[in-house]
Amino acid sequence: MKIEIDTHTHTLVSGHAYSTMNEMAVAAREKGLKGIALTEHAPLLPGSPHFYYFQNLKVVPREKCGIRLFLGVELNILNQKGEVDLAPEILEILDLRIASIHVPCYEGERTVDAITEAYLRAMENPNIDIIGHPDDGRFPINYYRLVQGAVATGTILEVNNTSLSPESFRQNGRENILNLLQECKAQGAFIALGTDAHVDTAIGEYPYVMELLKESDFPEELVVNTSIEKLEKYIKK
Repeated sequence: MKIEIDTHTHTLVSGHAYSTMNEMAVAAREKGLKGIALTEHAPLLPGSPHFYYFQNLKVVPREKCGIRLFLGVELNILNQKGEVDLAPEILEILDLRIASIHVPCYEGERTVDAITEAYLRAMENPNIDIIGHPDDGRFPINYYRLVQGAVATGTILEVNNTSLSPESFRQNGRENILNLLQECKAQGAFIALGTDAHVDTAIGEYPYVMELLKESDFPEELVVNTSIEKLEKYIKK
């Protein structure tokens, strides 16, 4: 399986990443990619940019070093209502919108029902394209309901390579991603493979994800970032 665009990366703007836009674009080109999504952390995660940063992305070219850029955001899901930390009028001008749960930003119960409800409500938002790393055991999920909601709302679910890294602080990533893949395969839900790269050398590297896709015999037709055209077809924007 050849991935044409990495849908989840961060530059130094996110506060705890280490490469510039240009460095990320050059690395993407050297890895043989055609595109890259720069999805900076939204304002409520410590160290992240002010909303002015996202508001002003209109000045940035959508192509650098021969690489198509999708300029977006990784939002923080804040509560069981699925609320996020950027206004709709800003989200509407971005190219790709991921929504994830992060420890410093989520307020509320961490029961299976509460976390599942938070994701389901977030997926109802027409300005959210992808649910990021729904695999962290610290935020338990009913995967049948999650995938059912993704199919109903046309939301893409992410399989995050960083969650499978031995250095990852997320819990039970392998078991949870296998459960996610099984449900997506059974219900026909689309997934995106994201590296969650915080440095240029990690772009386009999916060693752990590819192993699980092979193990679960996951169909390539349900992976949206095998081409830019396919990604554009399945994101909500």
